[in-house]
Amino acid sequence: MIMPTTVEEVNWETWQFKETAVLTFIRGTDSHWLLINKKRGLGQGKVNAPGGRIDPGETALQAAIRECEEEVGLTPHTLRESAELNFIFVDGYSLKGFVFIAEGYSGKLTETDEADPFWCREEEIPYDKMWEDDQFWLPQMFNGERVCGRFIFNDDKMLSKEVVTLGNHLPC
Repeated sequence: MIMPTTVEEVNWETWQFKETAVLTFIRGTDSHWLLINKKRGLGQGKVNAPGGRIDPGETALQAAIRECEEEVGLTPHTLRESAELNFIFVDGYSLKGFVFIAEGYSGKLTETDEADPFWCREEEIPYDKMWEDDQFWLPQMFNGERVCGRFIFNDDKMLSKEVVTLGNHLPC
């Protein structure tokens, strides 16, 4: 199978993604967001939000809560699904991701073997240390828009992108 290198080459409605995953951005006080230094797995060495794969029989919302608890010791509250991100890698891997914003949390922030968490002001988000696509959709999502992103990657290099805002509805 020849892998696509541009988003236009893909029928996104019928693509069979190998995995599904979640990310959860927790809003703190004074325009701070919870981010992590990813210590292992996909994205190791990058800055991201807590997240991971959706387990069989689990909803995206349940996975978002579980992954935050496992990775950073916090239980997110008042979650809102705010983005759907679709990734195809030219090596054959593909991932459909659901992104949540949490407006509150409980628990004690804790470093784990997967994540070193930290709070970051929105205007200081280190896009140069994140996946290349983040700079194209994250500001829109933080601004309250629902976002659909479709991306083609070769390892860490983004080859093609499409980002649209969706008004009040998901999925894309």
